[in-house]
Amino acid sequence: MTPETFDSAFWMTAGAIMLLLVLSAFFSGSETALTAASRGKLRSQADKGNRGAQRALDITEDNERLIGSVLLGNNLVNILATSLATALFTRAFGESGVALATLVMTMLVLIFAEVLPKTYAITNSETAASRVSPIIAVVVTIFAPVVSAVRVLVRFVLRLVGVQTDPDSHILAVREEIAGALQLGHSEGVVEKEDRDRILGALDLNDRTVEEIMLHRSGIEMIDANEAPEQILAQCLESNHTRLPIFRDDPENIVGVIHAKDLLRAIHKLLDGSKAGVEALKKFDVVGVAMKPYFVPETTPLDDQMREFLRRHTHFALVVDEYGALQGLITLEDILEEIVGEITDEFDTDEDQTVLTSEDGDFVVDGSMTIRDLNRAKDWNLPDTEAVTIAGLVIHEAQTIPTKGQVFSFHGFRFEVTGKESNKLTELKIRPLI
Repeated sequence: MTPETFDSAFWMTAGAIMLLLVLSAFFSGSETALTAASRGKLRSQADKGNRGAQRALDITEDNERLIGSVLLGNNLVNILATSLATALFTRAFGESGVALATLVMTMLVLIFAEVLPKTYAITNSETAASRVSPIIAVVVTIFAPVVSAVRVLVRFVLRLVGVQTDPDSHILAVREEIAGALQLGHSEGVVEKEDRDRILGALDLNDRTVEEIMLHRSGIEMIDANEAPEQILAQCLESNHTRLPIFRDDPENIVGVIHAKDLLRAIHKLLDGSKAGVEALKKFDVVGVAMKPYFVPETTPLDDQMREFLRRHTHFALVVDEYGALQGLITLEDILEEIVGEITDEFDTDEDQTVLTSEDGDFVVDGSMTIRDLNRAKDWNLPDTEAVTIAGLVIHEAQTIPTKGQVFSFHGFRFEVTGKESNKLTELKIRPLI
């Protein structure tokens, strides 16, 4: 190494290398910031007038083009910086300059162009994304032709090896991203179980159907239109329900739905304290004051059904299958319970849906309890794709109608049938095996 080595060309080359390292740090940090930034937070900032956040949202719409442009710029400056460093060190140290240039550039790029900017970008992703978005938007525009050609080539190569790509798909769907964040937050103790269940319940409404939460027809309380008015009135007064379906001749033949207040109002108008009213009561036809029954298909998504309830200003619907046969009933309260959990009032009994604990530590549940309710109550993950109730899950897995006392083990749990009426499993004891 001679004094002539440190001429103006040497210092200009060294300055160019430092500038290229700064550009490499900028590209590395920008890539991390724009991919790690929460689109929800960026949207909130954009709604408050932050133009950088809005621009960051715009350029991250097409992640493939964004990443391609940033990587292209990053590789260009890294390769150019390494080439200049190799020439510079070779001039200064001869043949050993190649190895020295490799070592020095590796350390410089690793520390100052990768780790340092990426660490800052992860720590302040939304702020960094907003600040770099104007420059990155220009870079994306300039490199767009090259990136488009690379994109076509990449897809062609992937297609040759049998990999199909969807240019319009996002890396993560919004719903899965929210659900994953909630689960992670709950596991870390940041999100309460009740808050997690409410939000996930609202997200699940469009994926769940009416038949999954309806009250089965075997549990529906009905009024026989052929009964005497006194008996109908007594049944309505003794019932825990405000609305009751009315059938004529056959329980499948639903002719109306009576609201207790409408019935009492009509009978009060008939009686009116007169003897003639008592005689008129004997001829009273409950169907005359009943509402028309509202039928819905069992495959209706809960999200659509809730909107339909709100649009019709009603809370009660009868569920039918594809053949028009009555399957059950659903109310607006049933749908809301999928979000907020069990809603009880002074007339509700909590015996049927309560998870009790036996002396030996097993959980005792009613066979009609839904798998979803049990999962929410105990934070379990029993599958609910093949059955709706706990009894249905046991029957599905056993492939037969179990007898009282039979024990089964599946999905990491032990199930014992402790109650049975005819072919109905009324009570089960459940114990986790892990």
